Amino acid sequence: MSDFDQTQAPRMIDQRIAELGDWRGETLARVRQMIHEALPEVTETWKWRGVPVWEQGGIICTGETYKQVVKLTFAKGAALADPAGLFNASLEGNVRRAIDLREGETLDRPAFTALIKAAAALNLGKQRLSKR
Repeated sequence: MSDFDQTQAPRMIDQRIAELGDWRGETLARVRQMIHEALPEVTETWKWRGVPVWEQGGIICTGETYKQVVKLTFAKGAALADPAGLFNASLEGNVRRAIDLREGETLDRPAFTALIKAAAALNLGKQRLSKR
């Protein structure tokens, strides 16, 4: 278990965005803003040696950055309705789903907001069930 103080996570995410200094940082910053607009009470954490994670009642999604993509992996994405077809990666799994964003690509804001809210609701619903 890491001794990392999770209260530092927002600062670490700020630092990651600044360090990237390119389209990936800009994309991660935009996604982060959309997540906070959709879920003002969302918690930011920092896991797995430097991956930004957004949580509410459990992990909603991660924001990994690679050379060619910013990957938003939804922990329980396979259980979420995706009528807009945002999920375009990790489609073969039984649990996770991901959205790969390449340079110049943008997200459908209303569809992404709905997905974020649905992921949080799923987490919170499962939490309530487990407490019975």
